[in-house]
Amino acid sequence: MTPANGSPVRVGVFGLLGSGNLGNDGSLEAVLGYLRAAHPEAVVDALCGGPEVVTARYGIPATRLHWYRGEYRTASRAGAIAAKGLGKLVDAVRTAAWARRHDVVIVPGMGVLEATLPLRPWGFPYALFLLCASGRLVGTRVALVGVGAAPIGSRPVRTLVRWSAGLAAYRSYRDAPSRDAMRAMGVDTARDEVHPDLAFALPTPPASAPSGPSGQVCVGVMAFHGGNDDRARAEEIHRRYLDGTIRFVRALVEDGRPVRLLSGDEVDRPVVAAILDAVDSPLVTAAEAASLADLMKETAAADTVVATRYHNLICALKVGTPTLAVSYAAKSEALMAQMGLDAYCHPAREVDADRLLEQFRDLEKHSAELRRTLAVRNLAAARQLQHQFTVLTAALFPATDHAHALREAP
Repeated sequence: MTPANGSPVRVGVFGLLGSGNLGNDGSLEAVLGYLRAAHPEAVVDALCGGPEVVTARYGIPATRLHWYRGEYRTASRAGAIAAKGLGKLVDAVRTAAWARRHDVVIVPGMGVLEATLPLRPWGFPYALFLLCASGRLVGTRVALVGVGAAPIGSRPVRTLVRWSAGLAAYRSYRDAPSRDAMRAMGVDTARDEVHPDLAFALPTPPASAPSGPSGQVCVGVMAFHGGNDDRARAEEIHRRYLDGTIRFVRALVEDGRPVRLLSGDEVDRPVVAAILDAVDSPLVTAAEAASLADLMKETAAADTVVATRYHNLICALKVGTPTLAVSYAAKSEALMAQMGLDAYCHPAREVDADRLLEQFRDLEKHSAELRRTLAVRNLAAARQLQHQFTVLTAALFPATDHAHALREAP
């Protein structure tokens, strides 16, 4: 795949990648798989949160997203505040210079157009705006591929998100509510498509004999403190979530069920530790997952999954395990509806252990039927993502040789 001048196409990937969030890295892995299959001659590198991890894990050169290494730490001293402010100026120059070296930059999945978790405008929203504005200035096509979006209460965050989306050369979303949210913010979405989350394009681990204990339940947990508009109640929300989850796990153990705790980000570890400490039982163990492939293996070995993090849900659904979502955002409910399990959602802000247990037992009662439903929905997701990648090739690489492009599935 080469443009008219005969040189390989230069593709950048951008985002909070390699920073400890398994879902973000899974989206990157899916896009790299597409590029290697459809455009194997492309030269790929990253501007990301964890460059060392990205290079070691995926074998591509990577540059740190922010010049100031303390970007996501709270700055209280004058020196740190000044350094952070200087970093914003330096990042404007760095981002433009990096974008200029590429023909195409892809932002792979992730909730880059939402604020369902606490978010400051001058953190990632500013970084994304710099990328999209730089792309327009230097003539580099920026593509937001399979991203998540949601209504945003904070005016500065909402403005930066709207500007970023409007400046991008290509947009697609992982669910219909994301596209609706961007339309409500004033972005013209008439040509934007909706496809399943990019993680559904990842390989599914080969089927094998169950490796977990009989009756095992995977419980995916999260350091949940509410969203961007809940900062004043963050600790109250977290305590209620944690207490309800502990009660639910304890009830499973009292029924003799082995419980395997899952997380999806390094920040979730204290939650796992708190549950292990509160429910002191050999029936409760914690998984050490380093990728979505690891999470898929864990969820495939379970009879049932109850999970909060979005990509914990995806992994469980993708391997066909009946799943109950402890939902903290509309994206989880949209995902469950897409996969035919919309009846099995429980609010993360108001975890009621008794009600959660009722829903869990109903889920298990209909397990065989739900496994059949998931098999059908997963085939549909795979076909839709094949179409996504075909459309992406046509949109981003119109002047290239498409001999290696993926064929669109019937």
